[in-house]
Amino acid sequence: MTTHEELFGAAPDGRWAAPGRVNLIGEHTDYNEGFVMPFALPHTARATVTRRADRTLRVHSLGTDGRTVEVALDGLAPGGVPGWAAYPAGVAWALAEAGHEIGGADILFDSDVPTGAGLSSSAALEVVTALALSDLNGLGLEPEELARLSQRAENDFVGMPCGILDQMASACCFAGHVLYLDTRGLKRRQVPFAMVLEGLRLLVVDTRVKHAHADGAYARRRAECEAGAKALDVPFLRDVPHAELADALERVADPVVRRRVRHVVTENRRVERVIELLDAGLAREIGPVLTEGHASLRDDFEVSCPELDLVVSAAGAAGALGARMTGGGFGGSAIVLVDEAAAGAIGAAVTDAFGAAGHRPPRIFEAIPSPGAQRLPL
Repeated sequence: MTTHEELFGAAPDGRWAAPGRVNLIGEHTDYNEGFVMPFALPHTARATVTRRADRTLRVHSLGTDGRTVEVALDGLAPGGVPGWAAYPAGVAWALAEAGHEIGGADILFDSDVPTGAGLSSSAALEVVTALALSDLNGLGLEPEELARLSQRAENDFVGMPCGILDQMASACCFAGHVLYLDTRGLKRRQVPFAMVLEGLRLLVVDTRVKHAHADGAYARRRAECEAGAKALDVPFLRDVPHAELADALERVADPVVRRRVRHVVTENRRVERVIELLDAGLAREIGPVLTEGHASLRDDFEVSCPELDLVVSAAGAAGALGARMTGGGFGGSAIVLVDEAAAGAIGAAVTDAFGAAGHRPPRIFEAIPSPGAQRLPL
C-alpha cells in the first residue's frame, strides 16, 4: 500500500477520520426542514495531511485509479474539478467562500465506507477534509460549522442538492447514541441507543445496487416537495401538521406531489414516534415504525428498488422486528432490526432470497453507533 511519505515526500502533520452513517428513521425530510435520526458507523474516511508552503491542493485516494489530483486553491470554481476530487476541493472552496484563510495541503485519503451503498461515503470525505483543514489552519471550527461547510461544498461545488443530514451525522454523532436532529436550526440531542441491553442488533444490508442521483431523480423529488409546499402555502413541508394531513392532501391537485407530501409529513411523525419509544426504553417497539417507513418510501416517495424491497420482505418473513431502506434510495442499503439470537438466521434468509432471485449476495454487517469526526494519533 502506498504511504503518505512515498506519495508526497514528507511525513504527515496529522491524521483524521470521519464516519459514514446509517439513518434510523427520517428519510428525505432534511431538505424539507424536518426531523432525522442518524447515527455514525464505525466505517470511516481517513486522511493524512501535510501542509504546503504554496497555494496548491494535492489529493490522492487509495480507493480510486491511483492518480494524484492537483488543483490551485486560488482557481477553484464550481464544476471545475471532475470526479471524486470535487468533494475535498469543494470543501476548500467552501472554506474560502466563508472567509477562512487556508493554505495548500497534500492529502492522502483511505476509506472503508462502502461507496454507492447509501451510507454517506461522500459526506465522510467532505467532513474529514473540513476537520483536517480547520485543525491545520487553526480555524477551530465547531462540528456544526464543519457540517454546514461540507453541505455547501456538495450543494454548490459538486452540484448535488442534498440536505444536511449526512454531514451532521458524520461531524456530530456520539458513540452509543443516535442523533435526534431538527434540521430547522440544527437543534439536536444525543439519544442513548443501547440495543445490546435489550438483546437487539441492527443489521445493515448493502444490496450492492449502486444508487446514483446523477439521473436527476433526487433533484426531482426535492422539486416535487417544493411544489407541495407552494401548493399548501407553507415555507416547507415540515410546516404541515400531521393532524391536518388529510385536509392538506385535498388541496394538492397533482397526484405525484400529493404522494410526496404524504411521505414527508408521515415520516416526520414516524421520527417523533421513534424518539418517544427510545426515550421510554422501548427500542424493540420501533420495528413496525421502520417497516411502515419503508412502505412510505416505496409507495409514496418511490425511491426504493426490487432489491431493497426484497430485503424488507425476506427479513420480515424470517422474523425480523422491522426493516426499511436507508439513505437516498434508488439502490444502496437497508437496515434490519433483529433479536440478537436471530441475527444469523435472518441474515442467511436474506442472502438466500437474493440468490433465489438471481441477485448478487448482499453484504451484511452490524451497525454499531460510533463517534463522529475526530483527530487520530499518527
